[in-house]
Amino acid sequence: MNKLLVLIINDMVIFPNNEVRIEYDNNYDKQMVDIVDQIDDNLMIIVNPIDEGDISLTSFPKYGVLGRLKLKMNVPNGKTRIVIEGIERVALSSIVEDGFYYRADYEAVTVEEGEEAKSYFSILIKSLENYVAKVPYMGNAIMSQLHGIDCLDDLCDLIVSFLPIKYEDKKKYVVMIDPIARAKALMEDMNRDLKFVELEQRIENEVEKELDDTQKEYFLREKIKLMQKELGDGNNKDSEIETLSKKISKLKCNAKIKEKIKRELDRYESLNSNSPELGMVREYLDWMINLPWNNYTKDTDDLVKVKSILDSSHYALEEVKDRILEYLAVKQNTNNLRSPILCLVGPPGVGKTSLALSIAKSLNRKAAKISVGGINDEAEIVGHRRTYIGANPGRIIQGIRKAGTTNPVFIIDEIDKMTKDIKGDPASSLLEVLDPEQNNKFSDHYIEEDFDLSKVMFIATANYVEQIPYELRDRLEIINISSYTEYEKLDIAKQHLVPKELEEHGLTPLQVQMDDEAIMTLIRYYTKEAGVRELERMIATLFRKIVKSILLNQDMVFYHIDEKLIEEFLGKKKYSYMENDTSKEIGVVNGMAYTVFGGDILPIEATMFKGKGELILTGSLGDVMQESCHIALDYIKANVDLFGIDPKSIDKQDIHVHVPEGAVNKDGPSAGITMTTTLISLFKNQCVDKSIAMTGEITLRGRVLGIGGLKEKVIGAHRANIKTVIIPKENEKDLDEIPEEVRRDLQFIMVENYVDIYKKLFQ
Repeated sequence: MNKLLVLIINDMVIFPNNEVRIEYDNNYDKQMVDIVDQIDDNLMIIVNPIDEGDISLTSFPKYGVLGRLKLKMNVPNGKTRIVIEGIERVALSSIVEDGFYYRADYEAVTVEEGEEAKSYFSILIKSLENYVAKVPYMGNAIMSQLHGIDCLDDLCDLIVSFLPIKYEDKKKYVVMIDPIARAKALMEDMNRDLKFVELEQRIENEVEKELDDTQKEYFLREKIKLMQKELGDGNNKDSEIETLSKKISKLKCNAKIKEKIKRELDRYESLNSNSPELGMVREYLDWMINLPWNNYTKDTDDLVKVKSILDSSHYALEEVKDRILEYLAVKQNTNNLRSPILCLVGPPGVGKTSLALSIAKSLNRKAAKISVGGINDEAEIVGHRRTYIGANPGRIIQGIRKAGTTNPVFIIDEIDKMTKDIKGDPASSLLEVLDPEQNNKFSDHYIEEDFDLSKVMFIATANYVEQIPYELRDRLEIINISSYTEYEKLDIAKQHLVPKELEEHGLTPLQVQMDDEAIMTLIRYYTKEAGVRELERMIATLFRKIVKSILLNQDMVFYHIDEKLIEEFLGKKKYSYMENDTSKEIGVVNGMAYTVFGGDILPIEATMFKGKGELILTGSLGDVMQESCHIALDYIKANVDLFGIDPKSIDKQDIHVHVPEGAVNKDGPSAGITMTTTLISLFKNQCVDKSIAMTGEITLRGRVLGIGGLKEKVIGAHRANIKTVIIPKENEKDLDEIPEEVRRDLQFIMVENYVDIYKKLFQ
């Protein structure tokens, strides 16, 4: 006999004495149906493979169903519709591949039924009647099909073809040969379905007691909940609550806080899934559980290592480095010390924030950083009340959570740029945070529980100490970081910037050499800044152009960077400093200026002409400098006999004092003695040596008071080829800050009264 084609079906089971309708839209199945249609008997063997993902000889079951193709029809949508009739259960043998298809021999399976089978026949009929009567989705059509069936084998096949069970469960009935075993399995499946229907009815009865018109959605959710409870499956909220409970039990916080979190969890569990509060309570739980209540990092004990890390990352800044080492030393000695609250004050670019990050690294602490510049809402600091939609903790608690520890280095940037308006005063909100006496019980409005900030090392940064609110300033250790001098920038460039940029650009010292003069050219004429950011960019620009030149020209030329090469790559000089004019002029004296960009000389010039005795001031002078000029003039008028000046020559003369450059704003008290000397030079018609520069404040009695920024001023004067510097006696203590190579080239004259200057210059 010829082997029959094997039809493989994946989503449907065909039983003997059962007809099914199938539609195919792939060519493989269509071709197979065409082959069957050409056979006289239209016979085929229908099987459901064991492994549907891997169709092979090993995936065929031992038994299948002999079927006949009763109808084949091609429909307009490109599909083929067929009707297959199941004839009898058969055993497969000798399965072979025939091209893309399989063929097999078969043998009919015959079953002898005895008295036991007849008993099961009656029992199965009664079970079916009970099942159809109680299951609402089971129709009565099956009952009309029972006429003419007189054996258990056929009855089982009929019932299972109607029974609403899973495909995988139906497959087992094809290969189950014993009809009694099939009858037992069918009754188990029907009984299981009946229990589910009864359970569903009981759930509906329980929920129906509380059902009204506004609770339809609630009813459906409760129904699912009870069903899952009976099946032993917890829903997502239940499993989430269990997970949260485990996290709460592991929290390292005090009993009061843990009790508060547990109460919130109980509240979360009791809330309806549609409640608008559900998300708010869940968010609060998330914050409380994920805050590092008692999670600390251990500080580094090796002070030498801490010092090494700080020195390697930042040049100079000895005061702040010493303060950190002092803190660690005392902490190791006592093991009970509040963290300092430092405030680094200095111009932009001098490394305040990067120094704070280096402190965190050296201490082996996590770093948290927030910027309070422009903040005008106190809720940004202490959080929002939980009653508001979208409420969140303040930035302090957010930073602590992000750091993940209770003792991070917490950087508060731009503390001098907070604003105050109708929304509140954020500076006042920072009082509790930055007060060592009370920040161990910091209360955030959202968290509503005390959080210990006493172990946090707060480091604030600011550009101007005067703009820090006084109440905050009182709680901070102010550490001033002045702008870098030219020589400090030179050392930073040599030790840090040049090696760093060489490495980043893939260059070596064998390819590029940059001497001190070249670096100083960049510092003086291509940058004007307090820090070294622009200097680093200029060095990077130079190296980029060198790399481009090497690759374009395919050469390995050695580059010695000098002023000519800098001008070729970076263009003409961008900045200039005041040049010292050595020509002898009456009424012109060199002052000394301080800016955040460094020091410079400040020539002050004066002239007079017939008029009404007015004092004219030009050069964008601030109020303090204008007052200094008035003080200088009045001091001279009060001491004309001492200075040998004819008062009549002054009374009817207009005096014009000008400070170049006119477009640059200038202010400060340190020009007092310079203005006095300029006016005396004018009145006495006597020149002052241009190699001399001076700085100091003068009083109406002629006392010379101390000034600030001496180091920067002296370096600027040295750059302008000044040879002698006159400074207040009070500033003698500041001479140690001036680089040795600068002090060596200058003569310093310390004065306490202006008479000392007069005797030196005019007698």
